[in-house]
Amino acid sequence: MEIGLYIIMFVLGACLGSFLCCQARRLRLRDTQKGKRRKKPLGSRSVCLHCRKQLKWYDNLPIASWLILRGKCRYCHKKIGLAEILSELGTGLAFIAVAFGFGQLISSTSIIAIFRSADIINIASFAITLIFALTLIFLAIYDGLYGELPSLCLTLSIICAIITLTLRTWASLSVSPFAPDLIVQPLLATLILGGLYLALYLISKGKWVGDGDWLLGTAIALALGTPWLALITLFLANLTACLVMYPIVKSKRTHKIHFGPFLVIAFFITYAFAHFFTIMI
Repeated sequence: MEIGLYIIMFVLGACLGSFLCCQARRLRLRDTQKGKRRKKPLGSRSVCLHCRKQLKWYDNLPIASWLILRGKCRYCHKKIGLAEILSELGTGLAFIAVAFGFGQLISSTSIIAIFRSADIINIASFAITLIFALTLIFLAIYDGLYGELPSLCLTLSIICAIITLTLRTWASLSVSPFAPDLIVQPLLATLILGGLYLALYLISKGKWVGDGDWLLGTAIALALGTPWLALITLFLANLTACLVMYPIVKSKRTHKIHFGPFLVIAFFITYAFAHFFTIMI
């Protein structure tokens, strides 16, 4: 049954990843075409970005359509790009990470136990965490494509993180008395991730990191809730950025690193294995 749930989570995530990638492109198109005549209404069905041909429903199947068409448009045969399939695969894996990690953090067993217990607070917390995950993925897609982090989505991510932290704290207070660590640890985590990137931004005047990275780091830190998990996320984000971007930066020394996607990837890894990291610490 648990494997079936993870399969459902992956399929749901892949479908939503395709939707988020499409919405990221439409948002960019809307912003760049302000005051101009649009070639196609933003609310219409999906079209090829090259030939503007309207796509059939079977051309929009997550992952499968990209593989069947070999990453090319059915009509003009131009490359679709990697953003679509990476968004679909990434969101599917992210949903599995959230389901696995949430179950481990709450019950140390599985996500199935949470739904069987019918605990309203934990179920609401899981739902908000999924919304938070979608917000992070959208930010990662947009930053990866265009090197920007939309302020509205950053604000939404922080709100979701605060709600997630509040629900988790409320659940913990139902089984144990209040302790100062419930407040101190999220603040330290925020100082590590959000504070560090804010300092880097101010010192470099935006040359090292963007003005939205510290807000993204703040949202992730609040969602994790502990300084140790924030440190692990910071380490993983920098490690993945170095491994992925080093060949590109080496060949193109002027290439600017978009750090948002690496922060998001590091968050999902840390979140999925937070229980094991906590035991090791």
